[in-house]
Amino acid sequence: MNRTLGSSVALRILTLSLVAAGSAAAPAPMAALAEAPAAAARTCSTSDRVTLQLKWIAQAQFAGYYAASAKGYYRDECLDVTIRHPGESIVPEQVEAGGSAQFALDWLPSLLSFRDQGTPLTTIAQVFQYSGMREISLKESNIRGPADLKGKRVAVWLRGNEHELFATLAKHNLDPRKDVEIVSQPFDMNLLLQKQVVAAAAMTYNELAQVLEAKNPVTGKRYQLEDLNIIDFNKEGTAMLEDGIFVREDWIKAAVNQDIAVRFLRASFKGWMYCRDHQDDCVSFVLTQRPTLGKGHQTWQMNEINKLIWPSPDGIGIMDERLWKQTADVALKYGVIKKPAERAAFTNEFARKAHQGLEGLDTRGLNWKAGIVQVTEGGR
Repeated sequence: MNRTLGSSVALRILTLSLVAAGSAAAPAPMAALAEAPAAAARTCSTSDRVTLQLKWIAQAQFAGYYAASAKGYYRDECLDVTIRHPGESIVPEQVEAGGSAQFALDWLPSLLSFRDQGTPLTTIAQVFQYSGMREISLKESNIRGPADLKGKRVAVWLRGNEHELFATLAKHNLDPRKDVEIVSQPFDMNLLLQKQVVAAAAMTYNELAQVLEAKNPVTGKRYQLEDLNIIDFNKEGTAMLEDGIFVREDWIKAAVNQDIAVRFLRASFKGWMYCRDHQDDCVSFVLTQRPTLGKGHQTWQMNEINKLIWPSPDGIGIMDERLWKQTADVALKYGVIKKPAERAAFTNEFARKAHQGLEGLDTRGLNWKAGIVQVTEGGR
């Protein structure tokens, strides 16, 4: 397998088949994982209380953590985990740096940017192995590539989510502050659908589906992939790693916290493995969190999220050093960071120790195959 960020995920997204729902399951891993919690459970006189700060509101992007809670995997590791959803103005790095959470999730370029400015954070598990971010436009806008964005109104989420787009613009000799009009994008696709911008950011698991769930006023039917032009940062060579678990460097230095981190990762990895093999169950866990978008949307999203995690060739959560270097090099080359990223920005030590308690389980998902999920109007 070509293990660059631009490998299989781009092909899989652009060849989506919008037909009957389904999910893939590997019987052996499912059975093994179902038995694992009882075998691995500890005897706890007390539980360590920790908080996980998520990147965004409740949705299948975080299904593995909901599953770890619902299935008792955190409890079995003597952990009492509070899963916290942010508001639109919350930046996970700021929450983590302020000591309000022990664990947090965000994209690696954002973390590198904070480190570059002196905030001592480090990634201890890289859950997503592939980048799901795109910049999309309606076919009628004739945006065939990044160079066509010159002089146009272009929407993207800010607060650390803009780095892949800005790096891509820089690659094409466009200054995002001068050569395009950057519009702060709400967390929906209305600016694009109402044609107030020519292009907008979209995650394959979320906003792309929102567009496909909407009616095309020209045809009266739902938008199709062929109605869109998609700038894929994987193909541009500017894709960066997303959704890593990070901590404060001073916190992880303590031996007691290292033990907590290993237990937290082990339980979280079990949650993601469960969601790989039981997608429908995990959609139900997501729905108990009362997400803004409905079951149809969350079913699509669960399938797409699994595509970003599996396969994990070195095991779930293990950072591929080549992909880390690619992210760090792109961040430096295109001005996300001003100095080369330090190797201390991540460690595989605790993820590998967490794997030591997962013997006999399928931690890599090499044989996993994505399901085929039908888009539902409005995501219902």
